[in-house]
Amino acid sequence: MLAITTKSPYAVRALIELVRRGEAAPVPIGDIARRREIPVQFLEGLFATLRRAGVLQSQRGVKGGYSLARPAAELTVLEVVELLEGSLGAGAPAAGPPWVAAVDALRAVLAETTIADLAEREGSGAAPMYYI
Repeated sequence: MLAITTKSPYAVRALIELVRRGEAAPVPIGDIARRREIPVQFLEGLFATLRRAGVLQSQRGVKGGYSLARPAAELTVLEVVELLEGSLGAGAPAAGPPWVAAVDALRAVLAETTIADLAEREGSGAAPMYYI
């Protein structure tokens, strides 16, 4: 009903790192993994999914790496979670009203929170909210 694995928090942390590094050039995945303490092979799988979904773009070669395919202000945490985990709370209606309300509240928070918001909060020293 409501399953969020380590994939989503890791992906959000990595996307925040991309935003914080700027959009001047693609960022090597090894740099992102090292800075955010994410296993490289695990991050490669997550980024492959996000690239196929049009969230990321990749560039091969010596100056290769990843960058966002669209502005971070347009990319919500809910979108990232659902790309990696599937539909959030799909089984809630069968579980009953309190579960539907809980899922709706979580979906609302994740839908109004963008990757740009989280990067800005992290940069300002506010408590980061990327652990789901």
